[in-house]
Amino acid sequence: MCIGMFMALLDIQIVASSLQDIGGGLSAAQDQISWVQTAYLIAEITMIPLSGWLTRVFSTRWLFTASAVGFTFTSLLCGLAWNIESMIVFRALQGLLGASMIPTVFTSSFHYFQGQRRVYAAAVIGTIASIAPTLGPVIGGWITDTLNWHWLFYINLIPGAAVAILIPSLVKIDKPDLSLLKDADYLGIVLMAIGLGSLQYVLEEGARWNWFDDVTIRTFTVIAIVAGILFIIRSFTFKNPVVDLRALGNRNFFLGCVLSFVTGVGIFATIYLTPLFLGYVRGYSAWQTGVAIAITGVASLVGVPFYIVLAKKFDIRWLMMFGMACFGLSMFSFTPITHDWGANELFLPQILRGFPQVFVVAPAVTLGLGSLSPERLKYASGLFNMMRNLGGAIGIAVCGTILNDRTNLHFLRLTEHLNATNTAMTEWLHNVGAHFTALNAGDAVHGNAVALKQLWSLTYREAQVQTFADAFFVIAICFVLATFSVPLLRKVAAPVKPVTDAH
Repeated sequence: MCIGMFMALLDIQIVASSLQDIGGGLSAAQDQISWVQTAYLIAEITMIPLSGWLTRVFSTRWLFTASAVGFTFTSLLCGLAWNIESMIVFRALQGLLGASMIPTVFTSSFHYFQGQRRVYAAAVIGTIASIAPTLGPVIGGWITDTLNWHWLFYINLIPGAAVAILIPSLVKIDKPDLSLLKDADYLGIVLMAIGLGSLQYVLEEGARWNWFDDVTIRTFTVIAIVAGILFIIRSFTFKNPVVDLRALGNRNFFLGCVLSFVTGVGIFATIYLTPLFLGYVRGYSAWQTGVAIAITGVASLVGVPFYIVLAKKFDIRWLMMFGMACFGLSMFSFTPITHDWGANELFLPQILRGFPQVFVVAPAVTLGLGSLSPERLKYASGLFNMMRNLGGAIGIAVCGTILNDRTNLHFLRLTEHLNATNTAMTEWLHNVGAHFTALNAGDAVHGNAVALKQLWSLTYREAQVQTFADAFFVIAICFVLATFSVPLLRKVAAPVKPVTDAH
């Protein structure tokens, strides 16, 4: 089950790192390429909250099996896509069918592991969930450079088939209840799908179309708000809603969702920012970028045994505070970034970011989901897992807006100092212009024009670097606030395994 979850999460970033190659192979226009990612994310974030209800209907075994089969088959279709339109359709189906594998793993761990073992299981599953997006650029860059983009999808076939074959014989948790289909809240499902799908579209495309200056973005924002409000009203008034929003009345679950949201911001936004910086500012290839950020994944794995040992001795709320504080510190350590930063300079900040991931994710699962009764767990787990993905989507959207708006601001501030009174600048322009004129035997006017163009490029590069620092600073502030909210969580006693006649 963890392998299935890993594939579904990995597919987000493994494809994102090679969108240009996919677009080139399918002769897609620039504005169409992003839909390869957007279609997957919209479908996935819509399906994740429904997974709890679907588990009750079809059982964990057959829902997970169907999800694995669907994900594997649509991966094959994505690899065989013949144009950009077919790719977008297949990616949407891949996200829709594969999404149920993500939250189902978390709820299943509460069945298979009891007592203190739940803490360890949450650590392992949480690490897998957070490390998969981190490894995406590494694996995606290597596949694209050594094979071709088709293999980004073909790589899912063998493990996907193995999961689909093994799950029916290994997973025996619950039984299907098809009678739930009769009185299901289909209106609530439609409202949720419309609301979340519209919201995801706005978050994915908003920065590119200058947000509310675009009529389509405004329209989908209104649709998302109206559908969202109607869905909330429906969930609190319908007898058996598909998503248990009432669980938010549980303090631990509510705070767990909030902290999971912040964690999503940190994990996905930094995976978005770091490759962008290395690609656009440093000029790294996809493979070089993947190698440079791989240390985050290594640090995450190293953190697991430390967390397991410490969880035996300390209250996991204090471990979570340490994780949140350490993650925030890592974001602050990114803020002195300069255009010279590469793999070496990013090494320590990424260690600080990767190591505490398990300290952030695992306690949120244990304290948030572990505080719910078994009958509410399935219905609420989809909401809990959706919050992490929603945090990632909003975090990326906010960072994209910061990069767009603050770059212009920093560029204008830098140009205020580039005037005739700046002797260092005038000397630099003179030297570069003279050097170009001498090399190309051209006229001085052309040489000065080239020097000015180079000055513009350097200024814009420095404005970009300062903007990346701003984005990391905003993420750091989010984690500072989250750190101080952790003590509000109640301690959850490690549950003991029930006796056979407990029911």
